Formats: sequence, structure tokens, C-alpha cells
Amino acid sequence: MSDKRGSRAADRTEAIMRTTLELGEEIGYAKLSIEAVATRAGVGKHTVYRRWSSKGALFLDSLLSLNESHLDYPDTGDVIADLRQQIHAAINLLDRAPVGPLYRALIGEALLNPQVAAALNDHFITPQAEKTVARLKAARDQGQLSPDFDLDLAMGILSGPLYFQALIIQKPLTHAYVDRVIDALFTGMGPRS
Repeated sequence: MSDKRGSRAADRTEAIMRTTLELGEEIGYAKLSIEAVATRAGVGKHTVYRRWSSKGALFLDSLLSLNESHLDYPDTGDVIADLRQQIHAAINLLDRAPVGPLYRALIGEALLNPQVAAALNDHFITPQAEKTVARLKAARDQGQLSPDFDLDLAMGILSGPLYFQALIIQKPLTHAYVDRVIDALFTGMGPRS
């Protein structure tokens, strides 16, 4: 009996998150409400509030439910090629609906809501940064990078221009731009002769 109840709860959670993404894409994050999600998903708003404390928390979990496994780093033995492949996959994902516009809306919400900012950091930003630093560490251990290079700083130098391009000046992230950032970064990170 409890397996059936657990399955129904999982199905309901899935329906709520799918509905959140659909509505977010249709009407935008600003107009999205828990009441609208509950109505369309066919559940009571208390069902939604039992799982998520706010619209921002619901939106974040819904967006993260799209977890794209191709955002994991390959390790081909060539850190530059691996970074290119992973970052190209990420910008391809952010360039298409519903993920791109919804992610930008989530970033906007995180600027206004400290709980959403903390959850975004804990559930997405930090894990992605840790994957990048781990890949850079493996490259350093293999002699592809200078042994004394600050890997956390490399992460910041790598991601900063991408966020600046996408969120501040709102220009498209292209493969060519990513390649320029990676090339500039690795000029300073390479092993010294």
C-alpha cells in the first residue's frame, strides 16, 4: 500500500514540476504563481506548499529536474578539449527554451531572494564548480597545468566572462566566444618550461 502511495506522490511531484516549467515558459517567471501551478497540475495549493516553501524554491527544483547528464565532464586526457566540450554543451542548453529563459529568470529571482540564491548555489552552482575544479585538478595532476596554479581562481576566471556575457551585457554565448575565453585562460595556466 505504501509503495502505491509513494508512487502517486512521486507522480504528483513530477506533474507539479512539469507544470511549473510549462507555465514559466508560457507566462514568464514574474507572472507564475503557486496557485496557477496547483490549478493546472490538478492539485491543491497546500499540496504544493507542503513540498516547496515559495515560488522560487518550486521553480528552482523544477528547473533542476531537467538535469542534463551531458553537463558532466569527460576526461579524455586533454583538459582544453574537455572544457570546450562541456561548456559548449552548457551554452547549447542555455540557448534553447525552456532552459535558457527559465535559468535567466531564476538568476533574477536569486538576486532578490536569499533563500533561492542559497538553494541555487547549493544545488547547482557549487556542484558544477566542483566538477570544473575536479577536472582542472586532474589535469594539473597529469602535468597539463602549472602545479602551482590556483584552481578556484581558474574556475572564477573561466566562468566570470560567461556570466558577464550572458547576464550583464546580454549578448549570446557562442562557441567562438567560449573558445576565446578558454584560450586566454590556458595561456596563463599552462605548465612553464
